[in-house]
Amino acid sequence: MKNKFAIGIDIGGTTTKFGVVDNNGKILEQDRILSNEHDEVGQFIDDIYTKMQPMIKHAGGIENFIGIGMGAPNGNIYRGTIEYAANLRWKGIIPIADMMSKKFNLPTRLTNDANAAAMGEMLFGACKDCKHFITITLGTGVGSGIVIDGKIVVGHDGFAGELGHTTIRPGGRLHKGTGLHGSLESYASATGVRDTAIEMLTHYPEETSLLRKYSLDELTSKSVYECAMKGDKIANQIFEFTGQILGESLANFVMFSSPARIVLFGGLTKAGNLLLNPTRKHMEQNLLPIFQNKVELILSQLHESDAAILGASALVWDLNKN
Repeated sequence: MKNKFAIGIDIGGTTTKFGVVDNNGKILEQDRILSNEHDEVGQFIDDIYTKMQPMIKHAGGIENFIGIGMGAPNGNIYRGTIEYAANLRWKGIIPIADMMSKKFNLPTRLTNDANAAAMGEMLFGACKDCKHFITITLGTGVGSGIVIDGKIVVGHDGFAGELGHTTIRPGGRLHKGTGLHGSLESYASATGVRDTAIEMLTHYPEETSLLRKYSLDELTSKSVYECAMKGDKIANQIFEFTGQILGESLANFVMFSSPARIVLFGGLTKAGNLLLNPTRKHMEQNLLPIFQNKVELILSQLHESDAAILGASALVWDLNKN
């Protein structure tokens, strides 16, 4: 194959990661930019283009590339558009695949960012031997990719699998990006952990906590994790509560598609067993007996940024075959 490289791009709510991937699924070089520091999407594309040029040169020039694969929140695989993404600065419908194609002079294919990560897991990660699984991204938001019979579920319009926006607490916490109340993302994302910390610190003013040394601007899911590791009671309660919400949600998802495996990845999974143990407990407690103790709940084996870049690039290899 003359054209032996693809560009894989993962647009996250906070960070956009991109790199050069060869046809063996190896990321040769990668870089990142902030997703929401550009007022216009054209400026965002220009920034990626500039940072990609040295990588493209190292790979022997643009003629050695078959295309660009992208994963993005609310990415529509049929239309190549980002549509009304809650966690991105650009609103409305963005024809980003077409814009990238024109900028790079390469065919570009787009899908939902969590679906791209699921493809990465299926081709290169923990699910190479699995045809029924769900991936859950726990980052700025909560993304998901559903695989049934070895195929990503995208639905008739390209938007199937938005599990992060399912309602887990009716009438619950407001999600500022969508206006919905009680969605999984408003609790089990990094942003949701921070909101839970603020609520618990407010509701238990008499309780001493290491978290009280942080200002609201300084308080993050990372600081909650650091305090929990030091034995802080409230910080540990925050992860127990987050795991409960996530576990209850996963039980619903299991009873929907009966996966063999659920793979968690994203920044929040760095909490490890602080999050995984209560999640597993509450998932099993809320399953019918026919589903109990059948589903592996694991953390991704891929580096945090690699799954989505690899999965996005897989879109291009698939496009080349067709």
